Amino acid sequence: MADTQDMPASEPAPGATVKPPKPRSETRDTIIFLVKLILAVLIFRSFLFSPFNIPSQSMLPRLYIGDYLFVSKWNYGYSRHSLPLSLPLIPGRIFGRDPARGDVVVFRAPQGDHDVIKRVIGLPGDTVQMRHGQLILNGAAIPKERVADFTLPITPNYPAGTECPSDFLDNGADGKQICRYQQFRETLPNGKSYMVLDRGENVAADETQVYSVPTGTVFVMGDNRDDSGDSRFDPPAGMGYVPMDRIEGKAVVTFFSTDGTANWFLPWTWFSAARWSRIGEGF
Repeated sequence: MADTQDMPASEPAPGATVKPPKPRSETRDTIIFLVKLILAVLIFRSFLFSPFNIPSQSMLPRLYIGDYLFVSKWNYGYSRHSLPLSLPLIPGRIFGRDPARGDVVVFRAPQGDHDVIKRVIGLPGDTVQMRHGQLILNGAAIPKERVADFTLPITPNYPAGTECPSDFLDNGADGKQICRYQQFRETLPNGKSYMVLDRGENVAADETQVYSVPTGTVFVMGDNRDDSGDSRFDPPAGMGYVPMDRIEGKAVVTFFSTDGTANWFLPWTWFSAARWSRIGEGF
């Protein structure tokens, strides 16, 4: 018997055509990489964390125009609104949990294809009312303690006359214009405490009916009480009651903030425009 160790390796039969290995396509590899990257980003944004930027002053003093923050997506479960473009791939609401009073949440607006950020005030079964500018929750007045005025510099993303009415303009210690509002601390029954602003000028926002929060919804309000289209008002002026399945996530931390003076084509201005003290603030 022949020793198999001495047998030559398998070779093509004489005269057979040997096909060269197919060269790798750099274009195909690049496309595959980009598809994988896009899928990873979509999964991360849909189920873990998503960035959000603040376009309005309705959540002053906690959130400034020009703040950027991360929203965690798993706290209250998932629905179609957790996905990009609200793709109808998730039926109803899965792994659903109700938010706590005082949570700052991002949700899809009842009208229009855009996201909104507000603070949860009322849960299903609660009654909510504003009386003389004071929050009444389940028939009890929520403590409202006067604290030092809130001041905000006049900047390109918070200009005088539009964002800051002339009645609230003032000069800071350095002589520069600032916006000054009365500020109060509210403390909910669960111990959650936060600051609110009161301009004392919006009767429709300060004197309301008693709202009874229906099952499967929450009652939300902006911390800037006289400049917030929230659950005190029906759409399109406000949000009305917000269905739980429209809640996309919970505000977690501010990761960047700009006063609007940056020129995006001049990178060095990004640093001078950054409000560094706001970065890293939690909720």
